[in-house]
Amino acid sequence: MSVGSLFSPSGSAALTSFFSAEYLAIFLPLALILYAAAPKKIRRYVLLAESCIFYWIVSGKLILYLIMSAVSVYGFGLWLKRLNDQKSDALKGAEREEKKKIKSIYKKKSRLVLALAVLIHIGGLLVIKYSAFAAGNINSLLEMMNVGARISIPRFIMPIGISFFTLQAVSYLVDVYRNTVDADRNFLRIFLWMAFFPQIVEGPICRYSQTADGIWKAEGIKFGNLTLGLQRILYGMLKKIVVADRLNSLINNVFTDYTQYRGGVIALGAVCYTVQLYMEFSGSMDAVIGTAQIFGIDLPENFRRPFFSRTITEFWKRWHVTLGEWLKDYIFYPITMAKPMQKLTKSARKKLGNHFGPLLAVSLALFCVWLTNGLWHGAAWSYIFFGMYHFALILIGKILTPLINGVNGRLKTNTKSKPYAAMQIIRTDILVVIGELFFRANGLRAGMNMFRKMVTDFSFADFGGGLFKRLGVDYADLLIVGVTVVIVFVISVINEKGYCVRAELKKKNIVLRWCVIYAMIMYLVIFGAYGVGYMSVDPIYANF
Repeated sequence: MSVGSLFSPSGSAALTSFFSAEYLAIFLPLALILYAAAPKKIRRYVLLAESCIFYWIVSGKLILYLIMSAVSVYGFGLWLKRLNDQKSDALKGAEREEKKKIKSIYKKKSRLVLALAVLIHIGGLLVIKYSAFAAGNINSLLEMMNVGARISIPRFIMPIGISFFTLQAVSYLVDVYRNTVDADRNFLRIFLWMAFFPQIVEGPICRYSQTADGIWKAEGIKFGNLTLGLQRILYGMLKKIVVADRLNSLINNVFTDYTQYRGGVIALGAVCYTVQLYMEFSGSMDAVIGTAQIFGIDLPENFRRPFFSRTITEFWKRWHVTLGEWLKDYIFYPITMAKPMQKLTKSARKKLGNHFGPLLAVSLALFCVWLTNGLWHGAAWSYIFFGMYHFALILIGKILTPLINGVNGRLKTNTKSKPYAAMQIIRTDILVVIGELFFRANGLRAGMNMFRKMVTDFSFADFGGGLFKRLGVDYADLLIVGVTVVIVFVISVINEKGYCVRAELKKKNIVLRWCVIYAMIMYLVIFGAYGVGYMSVDPIYANF
């Protein structure tokens, strides 16, 4: 692809991957050179221009949607601030009873403004992303009822990253409403925060208070940040190009033609997909965070070694961390802390006790969280089932906690022992793999059939007779994947113990640091899955 074709609105869907040649060899180097060469006073504007160019390349004229979203966020934020200022002025010199009335009036006004703002942003997302799904299901229902009428199914082109920047927009507006963030009078700072090119495609979902000032400050490129960022990008490339891409053929064959395989092969496909999903998504986050670090910007971590989790709840505190925190702060807590829920909890606690009483409100909040989580991933029943699956697991875990604790107490089980922890981790990982099976399956019905075969038609004999060749991999591929997974596992164990590998490496002399970088480059060159016979996996979250 030529430079000219790259910088056209239809030129490169490949830029949605941070591991494409277009991104790594053309866009990112040019962006870094221009940013580094720019005088400090205009550096932030160079970064803003680069972010706009990036979004123009991947979404074309749909950049207008992003601009309108930023304008809406800016305007509603100032509106909320003005109401808060008016309230403060009205409270000056007012009597106690009058103050209550003033607070009540302005609280209602602010709630209406916030509701309108959220309705516009979430409503736009729902229309663009879910209207076709809703219309299709309504038509299916009408057909089942023998009703001749049909709803025309709308077609929308979805802006890249709409789910990510919409959630960021809502978080900002809610935080302004809560007075935890001051409304920004600088439109360009808000726009840059929403459009920052490394994170707009796949996240992480950044709060305004976390990153806006750091991005706007536009620190110069420092050698230390350059080396650390480059290490992080290369580590992400190792995960994605060596593991995720090498497993792509096997996974596609199993999930596309699952009827041709027995349960053992389907189980293998589910495990491989879980590994692929983690390597691609966490690898992309490595590239995003590493790129931001080169620019001198700290983005929040999105993964905290989730496969070391002992429960499903813990897993989702470690996987896609920023999404989980968003759902907790803006859905779970508002529901559980609402006055009707507080009254319900107080009443239920008297009748059902301190453990089961609060579960009524908690279960409702969890249901809303996991329904949102499922729908956020995509407009399909398989995604809804994915959310409900984890909702059920978490709720069952909370219900059974007293029973499990009682059994462990009677058996005098050492719940802090390594064998017990290992058992919990294995159990959790198996449940995660099952969930990802439904996530990847081509529809809910296919997922159910695959799970049934996994349970009722499992045999280790499936793995003979040239199976892997039929799946598009050979033993060399599996060996390379296995070795790389072990490398990632060892690094994860070290990090889990509280030692940051990159931070420790930073303390070493420059020769060793660059030897590590060159070793990673050579590993990618030799063992990376590219060229004839390999198909790169598409960015899993790019269209969310």
